[in-house]
Order: sequence, then structure tokens, then C-alpha cells
Amino acid sequence: MGLGGGVGEAAAVSAAEEAGKEDGEGPGRGWRGKVRLSRVVAVVWVLGAAAFWAAQHCGFRRAAISKAEEGLVSMCEERARMLQDQFAVSVNHVHALAILVATFHYEKHPPALDQVTFAEYTARTSFERPLLSGVAYAQRVVHAYRESFERQQGWIIKTMRHEPSPVQDEYAPVIYSQETVSYIEGLDMMSGEEDRENILRSRASGKAVLTRPFRLMSDHLGVVLTFPVYLDDLTADAKEEDRVAATAGYLGGAFDVESLVENLLRQLAGNQELVVNVYDVTNNSNPLLMYGSEVPLGNPSPSHICMLDFGDPTPSGGFVICMLVGYIIYAAWSRYDNVKEDCRKMEELKKRAEAADVAKSQFLATVSHEIRTPMNGVLGMLDMLLDTDLKPTQRDYAQTAQFCGKALISLINEVLDRAKIEAGKLDLESVPFDLRSILDDIISLFSSKSREKGIELAVYVSERVPEILLGDPGRFRQIITNLVGNSIKFTERGHIFVQVHLADHSNLATEAKVEPVANGMNGHKNETTAVATSVSRNTLSGFEAADSRNNWENFKLLLSYEKNEMPYESVSDKVTLVVSVEDTGIGIPLDAQGKVFTPFMQADSSTSRTYGGTGIGLSISKCLVEIMGGQINFVSRPHVGSTFTFTAVLQRCDKSAVSDNEPVMLHPLPSSFKGLSALLVDRRPVRATVTKYHLQRLGITSEVVATIELALGALSGRNGHSLASTKLPCMLLIESDSWSSKMDVSLRSRLLEMKQNGQTPVLPKIILLVAAESDKLKGNYAVDSVITKPLKASTLAACLFQALGITQTQPSHEKRDSSGSLRGLLLGKNILVVDDNKVNLRVAAGTLKKFGAKVECVKSGKDALALLQIPYKFDLCLMDIQMPEMDGFEATRHIRAMEAKANEQADASNNSHSETDCTTRAGKWHLPVLAMTADVIQATHEECTKCGMDGYVTKPFEEKQLFQAVQKFLDPGMPS
Repeated sequence: MGLGGGVGEAAAVSAAEEAGKEDGEGPGRGWRGKVRLSRVVAVVWVLGAAAFWAAQHCGFRRAAISKAEEGLVSMCEERARMLQDQFAVSVNHVHALAILVATFHYEKHPPALDQVTFAEYTARTSFERPLLSGVAYAQRVVHAYRESFERQQGWIIKTMRHEPSPVQDEYAPVIYSQETVSYIEGLDMMSGEEDRENILRSRASGKAVLTRPFRLMSDHLGVVLTFPVYLDDLTADAKEEDRVAATAGYLGGAFDVESLVENLLRQLAGNQELVVNVYDVTNNSNPLLMYGSEVPLGNPSPSHICMLDFGDPTPSGGFVICMLVGYIIYAAWSRYDNVKEDCRKMEELKKRAEAADVAKSQFLATVSHEIRTPMNGVLGMLDMLLDTDLKPTQRDYAQTAQFCGKALISLINEVLDRAKIEAGKLDLESVPFDLRSILDDIISLFSSKSREKGIELAVYVSERVPEILLGDPGRFRQIITNLVGNSIKFTERGHIFVQVHLADHSNLATEAKVEPVANGMNGHKNETTAVATSVSRNTLSGFEAADSRNNWENFKLLLSYEKNEMPYESVSDKVTLVVSVEDTGIGIPLDAQGKVFTPFMQADSSTSRTYGGTGIGLSISKCLVEIMGGQINFVSRPHVGSTFTFTAVLQRCDKSAVSDNEPVMLHPLPSSFKGLSALLVDRRPVRATVTKYHLQRLGITSEVVATIELALGALSGRNGHSLASTKLPCMLLIESDSWSSKMDVSLRSRLLEMKQNGQTPVLPKIILLVAAESDKLKGNYAVDSVITKPLKASTLAACLFQALGITQTQPSHEKRDSSGSLRGLLLGKNILVVDDNKVNLRVAAGTLKKFGAKVECVKSGKDALALLQIPYKFDLCLMDIQMPEMDGFEATRHIRAMEAKANEQADASNNSHSETDCTTRAGKWHLPVLAMTADVIQATHEECTKCGMDGYVTKPFEEKQLFQAVQKFLDPGMPS
């Protein structure tokens, strides 16, 4: 079967072939035709697709080129308009410079213009001439005056090749030039062919003239603009010979085309890169390439031509600069992306700055706490040690260590104050205070040092200054303490004088009559002239003061304002005080006066300096003054002294409006001296006025005479001398420099003689005012009493009580029960102290027990909560803030939550009874909790209030501070 099948198939094929032969086609011919047809179709398809994509590409390219050409035309026109405008502005400003030279060089005798002034002025006004690389002025010099001109200038006229100029009819040497073209100074502009032609045409026409393009000395192609400068004003129709005769010189400016185009492209930089060619087409048949390259661009690119007409440089033609702008290549970056990236970076930097500010505050709080905590233990233990029986040497050692510890705490406070000011977190209090009492305290602080040095330390407050002011007494005290402390440190002879006046009447205001300063505050060029100047020495001590206004004449003028009965002019509640601190110390060197208020900077910062200190006090004082709305200034002269003056804006506060609950630090003076009179012997009127001020505060009227002889004459009424007051003085106060040991017997005998003659019924007490130790002098001189300076009302009153034999009556405010003292407040009170530091616990417990309190101590907030269960057995809780496990804030919140729950239950119980009254409701539970904090950051104080604490005391706390903190809670006489 297989064989048969094969034969059948072969027969079939043979039959087909035969049929094909009959039709005229072979079997291979049909297959080849189909292949050929498919190839034709493929070629046609490829050609059609290529033609389609070519057409698409051409369309897109034409659209892109059209858009690019539109952008190019806009950009070119924009640049052309700017170039044209800037050219006009530059020409106008050169014209103005020509007028300036004519006015200040030729019309002023002697000339008010020189090279330095011209160079500085043209440099600072170069923005007015954006297209000019520099300007210069060349003076016209005829040959007859060449020798005298060169002798006057100190140099010879040179050509453009820097060779001596040959003899010619006239020259145009450059005498003034801008710094950018200073190399042409002394060169003769007439020696250059283009410049000479320009000069001759400009002076003949009286107009601005441009040269043809030529190679400048900078080796760039450019043109020069020339303006003539005339000695006289000429009319518009002046003849050429008149213009030439009136010509004084020529002002020229150079247009550096290469720099001009590059600056213009920088100013208008965008997302496109431009290829710029600049041609001079004055000669159309042969354009001169002034900028760019003649190498043809690789591919045809959009281009645009802008024609700019800058004037007519020749009588027959014009000068035209053409900008032929080539292809545009889009940059790989865009301005939007750059701006977006910059914004992102700024936002990131802002977040970093905010985080750094928070970290700084946290760092300050931590550092303050960590430093103050051990210092609290040191000072506390020293204080407890001083309360024990010590040998004199041991007591001296302990007191020295305590003094050094307090100095360290003071330094820490200053550094933290500076940091808080920089962080903007220093807030001022607004409480009533007595300014005069604060100044008395400051005087007491430095009294021993002033006595040791033998210098006068005095304070005077104008009568017009209100008794009670509203402000921040602590910061006000800090400013004056810093200033007086510096004066004490740097003064070895003379005086330190603190004055306070109202700004309306004071001639010591910072902006009034302050001499201009070269390198400081006085205007002297060197220390020799500073010392040589002489001013009035009618001052507090007789030594010369740095500020010439601080003399008796000006001081007397201020006193006349005080005697004026007119009311204070201002109707505002604000009071602007002017405080000055004057000393006769070593002064501030002139080269250091500019950095006086710079933190941590000192006039003498060497390791061998005589005076110590950190250099931060004045910086803090300046910041505090500015926060108070004032200004601080100073006048200083080396080897003469310094006067610091500042203003401060405070609020008026009526004494009657101050409630008893407000913590006003007043020191009422005794009234026992009212109605008494005194006679003062003092030959220095300023010092006598200060003494009268303190006597007046005690209610004592006084009169002043210059010598003891005049005083005796006034007491006896002889030689035409008489007292203005009808009341005879009960005391005779004599300054030590008006006294001598020989006067003891004679003064006593003459006073006894006057009493026997009936000229004075009662002998006045003789009181000597000295700057040395009174105990030593009282035995040397036959006087009733010796008062040691510096004077302040309280010490003066104590001395007068003893000298006059007056019984001292206790002020009513002191006739309170034992609650007026810290011991009276704490005696028998149960106080809980919470602190994790064992030393601090011992210090706090020891301090409180010293004042009679019953103290219990625990080491953590959890232990405190275990003891503080209602009903409380404690009257007060002193809580440390930073403790492990549970800090003071969390413990206080638990206490307040427990009290709130107990009070709610009590209210619910009371409401269920009909007989509930106000007394029952008033007895709600609230334990006074005071934070014991070792840092002084404002955020810590705010957190104390937020968590429910009633106040805080800073470590190490002192008696006065502790009294103010616990008074309103433990004093039964004060409302809670």
C-alpha cells in the first residue's frame, strides 16, 4: 500500500506540471512574483512613513524656530532699549560732572576739589554711569604755563606712551581721575590722535562728542566721550573762537564695548544663552567687529539685528553700534528650580535656627541649675559656718570664701542675662519702687571702697523726680551698680557723682551738646591733646571732669528749674529720667572707646592688666537701657575721667495708689528733724548742694557759706552777714577741707563768747563731714560728731540722732508684731522641704530652722506626696524642680489635683446642708508651694505658674528674698 500510494502522488504531480506547461507558467514563476510584490509594498510603506515623519519634524522645527525667533526679538529689543537708556543716563551724568568741576575747581578760591575727593565721588556715583568704565578730567594748559603747572602738580606732562610730552602749543594733562582709570593721570590727552580730534571738536561745538572706535589702553575696542568745561557761561550761539578762549579743560569718559556687553548680559541673564557680536557700521561697506567672533556658527540659528544710534561722531556721518545676536541654546536648568531650591534651603535653615534657639534655652536652664546647685551648697554652708563661734582668722577665711562665691554667682547671672537678652527672653517687671532708696542702697554697697580710696562718692536726685515710680527696680539698680562699680574700679582720686534729673530739664541728655567723636566720644585726635584741654574745675571734688557741661554753672541752671513753681509740663504718665555717672578716673583710651559696649571686650585685655573684670557689664547695661526705651552714651578723656549718661522711660505712680499688698521697697525716713535748721560750711557749691539735698530729705533747712569766718559772722549778724532764715541753726556742718586742727580752740571760744554776749542763745552742735574713718578723727578734733561719707539719708539721720540727743521714734510701719521679720513669719511654722540633693536639704533646713521653723525633709516628689495628705500638717512646701522619678512640676500637679478633688467633695457636702455659709466655702484646701529653682530662665517661671506653684525662690536664697516670697502666705496681717 505504501508503494501504491507513492505512485499515485507522483502521478498527480506530473499531471499538474503538464497542466502548467499548457498554460505557459512554471511552478517557480508564481512564487517569485509574490515575493517581488511584498518588497514593493514594504519600500512604499517605509518611504511613506519617512516622508510623514519628515513633514512632522519640519513642522515642529518651524514652530520651534518661530517661537525662538519671537523670544529672540523680544530679548534683543529689550537689551537694545536698556543700552540706549543707559547711554543717555551716562552722558547726562558726565555732563553734570563737567558742571561740578567748573563750579568747585574754578569758581572756588582755593579750589574745593582735589584728586581724593574726585576719586571718592566718582566711585560712589559710578552706578549713575553704568556704561562707562571710568571718567577723568584733563586741564587745558598752554605752553607758557607748562613749567609752573608741572611744578605745582609735582610731575611732568607725559604722552600716551608715558614719555615726556614734546613742546606744543597746548596740552591736556589728566589731573583728576576715577580709581578705575587712575593709570592715565598725568598723561596728555592731546598726544592721542583720536582724543585730540575729539577735544578740538568738543570745545568748538560745546557739545558731547564721541570718537571713532579705537583700541583703548585696556586693549579693548571702545570709544571716548568728551565734554568741554568752560570758565564762563556761554550763550548757545557763541562763536568758535569765544568757546576756545573760554575753555578750561575737558571731562572724558571711556566706553569699553567688551565690558559693556558682558555687564549687560549679566544684568539680563535668563534661561537662554546668547552669542552677541557688536559691529561699528559707520562704514557700511566694511563693518568693524568690536565684540564677538567672526567664526560662523555651526548650524543656522535664529538671529536678530538691533540698530542703536548714539550720536554723530564725525561731521559727515554717524556712529552706530549694531548687535547681531546669534543662536539660542536652552540651558539645562531654569531659574524657577534655583529659586525653589533656595526657598527649601531657607526653610531648612529657619527650622535649624528655631531648634538652636530652643536648645540654647534648655542649655541655659541646665547650666544655670548645675552651677547654682553646688554653689547653693557652698554659700549655704559658709553662711551656717559664720553663725557659729569662730576665731577671727577663721571668720576672715569664711567671709572671704563667701565673698568669692557671691562674686561667682554674680558673674553667672551676668552671663545668663546676656544670653537671655540675645534670645529675646528677658522681661521687665512693672512694680512700684522708691528711686531714692535704691540709690541709697547702691551708695552703701560701695561706701567702704570709696572710703578706702579717699574719693568723694555722692548722689543727687532732682526734686522734680517723683518719689514713687513704676518699673523694674532690680534692672534699674543693675544698670547703675554696673556704672558705679566701673567708676570705683578705675578711679583713684577725685569723685564719683551720680545725678538723676527729668529729661525735659536736663542738659545731660545723651543727644545734647555731645562733642563729635573721631574714635570715641570726645573728638580729640590723641591723648596729649585730650589731657591738655582745660575745663572748669568747679566740680564736686575740684578735679576736672571729662564732660565740660558738668560744672557748677550748668548744675545751678538745673537747680533753677527745680525752684520754678510751674507744674511739670508733661501730661503723660510716662517719666523719662536722665541718669549720669561721672568719675575722675583714668578714662578710656581713644582706640578702645569704639568697643566699650562690646561683650567681653576690655580697654586693656592683656594678661598683665591692672584692673580685672569680664567686660560684660556695660554690654548688659546698654541692652537693659534699650529695653527700658532709653539710650546710653558716654564722654571720656584719657587721664581725666568718664561720664556715662543714660535715659530710662518709667511710669508715674502715686504713693496713695500703692496698696499695702504690693511689695514696694520703701525706707521711710524719720520725721524727728522736721523744722530744724543747719548752717553748712563748704567752699564747693556742687558738694554743698548734695549735702543740702540729704538734709532736705530729713526735713532740715540749711544755708551755705564758704568759710568758717563767714559762718561765725552769719551766726552773730556782724559785718552785714545774716541768715535768711529767722530760726537759728542748731547744727554747724563743716567740710573737712575747711577745717584745721588750729580751729578747735578758737572756734569753741568764739562760740562761747557769742553765747555770753547774747548773740546766739544756744550753741550749735559742730559736726565734721569727712571721707576718712570717723572713729579716728573724732578723738583728734574737738567736735560733737563726725559723719563719714558717702552721705545718705539713713546714716545721716542716725548720726544726727546721736549728736543732737534726740530720742529716735520707731516709724509706724515698724511697730508691727513679730511678723515684720522673717523670724516672726517662720517661728513655729511647719515647712516641708523637697530636694534630691543632700547638701541643699541641709542648707535649706539649717536656714529655716535658724528662723524658728519646724522643718521636715524628703528627697523626691513621691515621698512628698506620701506626706502631703489632707488635712495638711504643713504650712508651706518648698519644692525643688529637677528631681529623679517625679520632678517638682509633676508633684505639684498631683497636689493641686488632690486638693481640687477634696474641695469638690467639700462643696458637695456643703450644698447638701441648707446652713452652708461663706465661711465654710472660704476654707478650701490650698497648700502654698514655692519652687526652689537654681535657674533664672523665664520659661521656668512660666512653667511654675502653669503647674500650680504659688511662686519661687532662687538658689541660693537670702533672707530678704525668702521674706518677700513667704510673707503673703504666712503673715496673718496680709490677705492671702
